[in-house]
Amino acid sequence: MGLRQYHAKRHFDRMPERRARAERAAARELRFVVQKHAASTLHYDFRLEMEGVLRSWAVTKEPAADPALKRLAVRAEDHPLEYASFEGDIPKPEYGAGHVDIWDEGRWIPEEPPVTAVRRGRLKFELKGRKLKGRWALVRMGNAQTRKKELWLLMKIRDVDDA
Repeated sequence: MGLRQYHAKRHFDRMPERRARAERAAARELRFVVQKHAASTLHYDFRLEMEGVLRSWAVTKEPAADPALKRLAVRAEDHPLEYASFEGDIPKPEYGAGHVDIWDEGRWIPEEPPVTAVRRGRLKFELKGRKLKGRWALVRMGNAQTRKKELWLLMKIRDVDDA
């Protein structure tokens, strides 16, 4: 997706976010961040570092560590890596207006090449965050090509020690 959609929705002269470019990852450790976003609807922005950007999903409820609970995750535009540390207020009438807090952050480890897995619609990974730990999955629902928005499910995978 790249950052084209991200830049098109924002007026950088009127808000605290900075214009940025995709970066090449120098290190093998990949970052993730979950930002609690009190916009028109409270949601959690789940972001995974991939190909020099943050691939993003808007999760309708707080991510749940219970494998029985699945959360709807709507694919959102990619964000620049610098956005992983953003906290603060996006002013009205700007896109995404509302307060943003970092809810969790850490490292993530994909179980297979992540770009291929996202394209296929089934990404499994391990999270090493303050709140979110263990194995997780993002699974695309239905035929994403026929929808205006890609709908995914974010779910915790039962870890071996949970059995």
